[in-house]
Amino acid sequence: MNAEQVATAVATAHHLAATTRDVLAAWVAQNSFTGNIEGCQAMAALFVRDFAPLGWRQERRIGSGGACGDHVAWLSPAWDASRDGRVLLIGHHDTVFPPGEFEGYSETTLDHRFIARGPGVLDMKGGFFVVRCALLAMQQAQLLKHTPLALVTVADEETGSRDSAAWLQALASGAAAALVFESGRQRDQVVVARKGTGKVTLAVTGKAAHAGNALLTGRNAIWALAKVIDAVSGLTNEATGLSVNVGTVRGGTSANTVPAHAACDIDLRCERLADGEALIAAIHAIARRVAQGSETTIEVIGGFVRAPLAPTPASLALHATYAVCARAEGLGDEMSPLVGGGSDANTVAAIGVPVIDALGPRGQGFHTPGEYIEIESLGAKAAALVRYLCGHSA
Repeated sequence: MNAEQVATAVATAHHLAATTRDVLAAWVAQNSFTGNIEGCQAMAALFVRDFAPLGWRQERRIGSGGACGDHVAWLSPAWDASRDGRVLLIGHHDTVFPPGEFEGYSETTLDHRFIARGPGVLDMKGGFFVVRCALLAMQQAQLLKHTPLALVTVADEETGSRDSAAWLQALASGAAAALVFESGRQRDQVVVARKGTGKVTLAVTGKAAHAGNALLTGRNAIWALAKVIDAVSGLTNEATGLSVNVGTVRGGTSANTVPAHAACDIDLRCERLADGEALIAAIHAIARRVAQGSETTIEVIGGFVRAPLAPTPASLALHATYAVCARAEGLGDEMSPLVGGGSDANTVAAIGVPVIDALGPRGQGFHTPGEYIEIESLGAKAAALVRYLCGHSA
C-alpha cells in the first residue's frame, strides 16, 4: 500500500461517516434488547446486510438455550487461524432497553454540538458504524486484500457474554491485537483497564406458616435473606476496588404468611481476580452462617464471569500505536482511568491477546435514556481506524 491509497481511504472514511448515517439510524431504530431474541436476530440480519459489500466469509454461532440471539463473525480473505498479525474488531449488537422503554433515532444539537440520540447509538451501534465506514473505505482503496481481520459481534455482551465468550476466545486465540468499539469516552480516552465483573444469586428456602396462628413454627426466608444482604453489602472495599451491589430482591406471598422463599441478585466488581475469589468465598461463608442461625437453606449461585482487564506491556504498546493514529485525526489519545464496567475486552485479554477498548464515537449517557453520540467524532474515529489498520498491515 502507498501513502496515496491511505490518504484516499482516510478521506473516504470521513465521507461515508457524513453521508451514510441512514445505516446507523436503521440500526438504532431496531430494538435489540438482550432478552428480545427476535429483535436481536433482526439486528444481526441488518449487520449481515450492511457488511455484505465486504464480501467476507461469515461464521455464525447459534445462541444457546434461548437466552440470547446469534453471534456473527466476518473473516477477511487474508484471515487464517495460523497467520501472524491477525487483528480482531469486536463489538456487540444487544442493548439494555426493553421494547417500548427507549426507542428511535434522532439528530439534534446540544451545547453547540451536533449529536445523535437513541438506544445503543453509543453502546454500541455507533462503534460498529465507525468500523463499517473504515472497512468500506479501505475496500474502495483496495487496501484489504492482504489484511488479516475478523469482525465479531455478540448478542449477549450486556448480560456478561456467558454464551459467546468461549466462541469469541477461540476466534481470538493467537491474534496480534484486538480493538473493541465500545462507547467512546470524553476526550477520546482509550480504555486499557477494566474491573472484573460477576453476579451472584442468593436463594433462601425457609418454612411457611400462618403469621397469626403459628408464627414461631415458620422460618422466615426474607428475614434470613436480609441478614445476608446486610453482611455481604459490608464487603464493599473502595481501597481494594471491591464492590458489592444488591440490585434486586424478591420473596414472600402475602403479609400474613411467613415467607418460605426469598432471593436476591448481587452485582460484583473487582480489580484483582484473587480479591474477587476471596469475595466469593466470604459470601459463601456468610450464607452458611446465616443459614445455620436461621434454620434455613441458602444457595449461592454464580460468581465472576469476567476476569479484570489489566494493562500489559503489549496492550500499552498497542495503545501507543493507536494513539498516533488518533492524534492524526485531531482526537485525544490519553488512557482512561480504571473503568468499573466490564466488556469483551476482558474476555479476549483473559487469553493473552493485547486489547484496547472504547474506540467508538465520543458520547455520554450509555444505559440511560439520555444516551447520545457526537456526530463529528464518527468520521475521525473511522479515519483513525483506517490509519491504524494500514500501518499495522504495512
